[in-house]
Amino acid sequence: MSIIVSTNTRNITEKTDDEILVIANPLWSHLLHSSNTGQYGEFVKHFSENLVRGLNEIEVGKQFANSELTRNLSESIEFIGTIRRGAHITVLYRQRSTKKEGEWLGRLVLGYEEEDIKIFGASIF
Repeated sequence: MSIIVSTNTRNITEKTDDEILVIANPLWSHLLHSSNTGQYGEFVKHFSENLVRGLNEIEVGKQFANSELTRNLSESIEFIGTIRRGAHITVLYRQRSTKKEGEWLGRLVLGYEEEDIKIFGASIF
């Protein structure tokens, strides 16, 4: 299954929230599943080249191995909103854990890399 989307609209911030969610929700689901199963290669599959180059694979590997939160994320998606800035759009999610009580903020930053929409940032805090 390919999630990367090629379109004629080159400015992602011009897309409506509904159009963004068609792209963002499958990407977020992919990140949640890959994080829960500890599949680093799958986790970074849709990252921009600059993001992949900037990651410290050893530190990310430790996070996958040692973080109870990142290995037990609820795969339910609860969209909060979007923030548009420059050539990127940030999609915000309310994130829960299957093991820990409480809520976290999920952040997914999308933009174009050449002709494809890629992930330029992803975090839970």
